[in-house]
Amino acid sequence: MILVTGATGRVGGQVVRQLVEAGVSEVRALARDASRARLPVEVVEGDLAVPGSLDAALEGVEKVFLVWPTLQADHAAPETVKRLAGRHVVYFSAATAGAADPINASHGEIERLVRESGAGWTFLRITGLAANDLKWAEGIERDGVVREPFAGWARSHIHEADVAAAGVRVLTGEGHEGATYVLTGPQALTAPERVAAVSEVIGREVRFHEASLEEVRLQYEAVFGPELAAGLVGRMAGGVPEPEPVTGTVEELTGRPARTYRQWAADHWR
Repeated sequence: MILVTGATGRVGGQVVRQLVEAGVSEVRALARDASRARLPVEVVEGDLAVPGSLDAALEGVEKVFLVWPTLQADHAAPETVKRLAGRHVVYFSAATAGAADPINASHGEIERLVRESGAGWTFLRITGLAANDLKWAEGIERDGVVREPFAGWARSHIHEADVAAAGVRVLTGEGHEGATYVLTGPQALTAPERVAAVSEVIGREVRFHEASLEEVRLQYEAVFGPELAAGLVGRMAGGVPEPEPVTGTVEELTGRPARTYRQWAADHWR
């Protein structure tokens, strides 16, 4: 039995669908509200932030695809991860796990807890999820402008379907325990280059505005609150980050190249 957490989200939902498409019959999804989950597998209610709620979902489970609700459930992480002992945990993590900002620090802590839990483990680390660019929708709709810092920062965003495909190969294959895989898209693109791809797909001119760190801080405060926003922006204060790496790991695991950003845009922007 394979348990998929985060099963109503982009990556977890793709993992569920691809497991079913691959003919895997013993798949279970974890959801906080089973009545709202529209998934083609058994759905069991539970919340990673409430360790005691997971017993039914974990019954008979040998493998777990773990999408952690970063920061939201960190207070419960030690007790929750303990419950995964004896299983193979495939954790959806970040390439910069363990860095000083709050989100990457959280990923690093979950990796540590998983390694020390007695569970088998595989870490799927990504540089950036292309779906995060869907946050541009409001600005595009409002005035046709995307506002991002660091116009020159090249990022190797990955399609969520490729993260899931790699996860499915690990969950259904052998020889992956103790491995850390860095998954990326096939190219590193700057924000203006990604904006151009979205503009082409939607058939509408979209302009890029290089946001100041103060603008970014205000944007993050509206979503994350002042404390977390300060931590995230503080890491940006050193200037334009190094270009993100491009790996061939998706192809090595799945047998086909990772989808391009342009392909991702065509799948999501209409």
